[in-house]
Order: sequence, then structure tokens, then C-alpha cells
Amino acid sequence: MSQVRKNVTGVLVCLAISLPSWLLGKKFPVIGGPVIAILIGMVLALFWQDKGRAESGIRWTSKYILQAAVVFLGFGMNLSVVLKTGRQSLPIIVCTISTSLLIAWVMHKKMHIPGNVAALVSVGSSICGGSAIAATAPVVGADDEEVAQAISIIFFFNVLAAVFFPILGCAIGFDTTSGEAFGIFAGTAVNDTSSVTACASTWDSMWNLGSQTLDKAVTVKLTRTLAIIPITLILAMIRAKNSRDRSREEGFSFRRAFPMFIVYFVLASVVTTVAQGFGVSAAAFTPMKELSKFMIIMAMAAIGLNSNIVKLVRSGGKPILLGATCWAGITLVSLVMQHVMGIW
Repeated sequence: MSQVRKNVTGVLVCLAISLPSWLLGKKFPVIGGPVIAILIGMVLALFWQDKGRAESGIRWTSKYILQAAVVFLGFGMNLSVVLKTGRQSLPIIVCTISTSLLIAWVMHKKMHIPGNVAALVSVGSSICGGSAIAATAPVVGADDEEVAQAISIIFFFNVLAAVFFPILGCAIGFDTTSGEAFGIFAGTAVNDTSSVTACASTWDSMWNLGSQTLDKAVTVKLTRTLAIIPITLILAMIRAKNSRDRSREEGFSFRRAFPMFIVYFVLASVVTTVAQGFGVSAAAFTPMKELSKFMIIMAMAAIGLNSNIVKLVRSGGKPILLGATCWAGITLVSLVMQHVMGIW
């Protein structure tokens, strides 16, 4: 009960920010609720530096609400259906993710970009934007300012992709009688679901394709989202191993070092897969998926409140360059792989 009283003020502040952010995110899906929440939090933090009784609850929200959101995110994944329908795009997805991770690792080493920022930007660029960052941040132990920086960078390149990729598709000669090629391109090269949807819908509208491009892009994007599972598991095991190496004392516990919410996230996706295999409607899991999205918005509000926007702007040069390089690498590899596979 004392913990509830200690944290309730901060949680309510985050809730107050997240409600209008969620509504605005519905109205402006290219921006999205999480980005709006983190921006509101950052602006408030400029004027509200001494958070007093709210401090504890804000930090609790940025950590535990975020972890709970990732677990509920697992209920949106039917592993068998997504893999079955996304098999065509799987080689492209593997190559684009590998490219982004390799670029991030090289730039982390050569340009001395902080490891957590490099990890967050690379998984956000290559997997699924804010959701991947939300899942990865607690695994690598990223602080709120690192998360805020990564989210801001991903948002910037999201908007660029939504605006310029349809123009690029026309310039390089994508098939305009079918949405397959551009749908695969949008699903593999655009990082966040909202921008994938906007990009694919624009192509459908340009060439009167109904929802061909959108259907293909969303299926590919769902397949790509599955990469959260192996990536976060690998990062979690690396972090646990490093913790063990740094601490040889007898009291070391792998269970304490390994973020168990990732296991619950995997179990949630397995529950969804098995349940739908026995005939349970996908609609039964929709409330949990929506709850996950809202909890991510709450966590982003807390992260914004804990961030220093002035510091982020001053230190943003190298991370922005990293985001641009990952984005360019993913785009190029997606196009090359599609050409090699004869898709366009």
C-alpha cells in the first residue's frame, strides 16, 4: 500500500498526458500517440524540473508500465499465421535487419556512439520502430534520455519515408498495376506500423489499387515484427552474461540479470498462436493489443518527463547520422533483394 501511495501521483500525471496523446495519435497516425506523448513530456520537463511527489511514480511508469506493455504486445502475434503469409518477404527481412545491426555495430565502434543508443536506433529502424525500442530498452538497460533520443530519430525518418517512398517507387519503376512490389518495399523498409500504413495507402490511392498494397505491406510488417523475439532474447542473454562476467561473487543470479518480462512476452505470443490454432477468434486478443499500445504511450510520457530536450538536441548529431545510415542501408538492401528475387 505504501508503494501505491508513493507512485500514484506520478502515474496519474503520465495517464493525464497519455489520454490526449492517444486520441491525437488516432487523428494523426503518421506521428502516433507515443511520439506525441514523449514530446509533451519533454516540453513539460523544461518548466517542471522539481517533480516532487510525482518523481517516483514517473520513474515507475517508465520502467514497469513499459515492461508490462511489451508482455501484452505478445498477444498481438500469431506466430504460425504471420510466418505462413510472410514467407515470401522473410529473406528480405533477414537481410535488412542484419544490415541495420551491422551498420549500428560498426558506427558504435568507429564513431563512439553509446552502445544503448546504437542498439535502440538499429532495432527501431530495422524491426518496428517504437514497439521494438520499447521492447529493447529495458533489456539493454537504456535510460530515459537514450530512449527519447532513439524514438525522436525513428520518428524523423518515419515521416520522411511516408512522404518520399511513394515518389521513389515511381522514380525507380515499381509495378503500378499491382501492390505487391511496393507493399513488400514499404513493409521491409519503413520502420513503424503507422508510417507503413500511410505509405502503402498512398500508393493504393495513387494507382487505384483498392487495398492491395496496404494488405501486403501490413502482412510483411507483422512478419518483420516477429524479429523482436529473437533479437531481445539474444540481447538479454548477452547482458546477463556480461553481468555474470562483471560479478563473480557467489550471489550472482542469472534470473535476476535476465529480464523475465521477455519470457512472458514470448509466452503471450505462444498463447495467442495456440488459442487461434484451436479456433479462438483473433478479435478476442484485440483488447490486449490496444492496452499494450496505450501502456506504451503512458511509458513514453514518463520517459519524456525524465528527459532533457536541450541535452538531446546538443548530443543528437551522431545518433541522427546513425539513423540516416541505417535507414539508407535498409532501403538499399530491400530494393536489391527484391530485384534479385524478381519481385520488380
